Amino acid sequence: MDTISPKDRQILDSLKKAVADALERKRLLGQYAVIWKDGQVVTLRGNDLLVKSGSSSSTKTQNQPLP
Repeated sequence: MDTISPKDRQILDSLKKAVADALERKRLLGQYAVIWKDGQVVTLRGNDLLVKSGSSSSTKTQNQPLP
């Protein structure tokens, strides 16, 4: 496996946080998200939108007030 530079790690972590925040906002607003998973289109609703931690970053969605 190739190692990732600190700058690239920071970019990746920022992108993961942005996606987690967007999915959390959709969940709180009662919206759905459409993603590509295992070669199929999948619609996520409700608690299916919760982002699972398990990557090297510690990005978790939090219940924060919407701006």
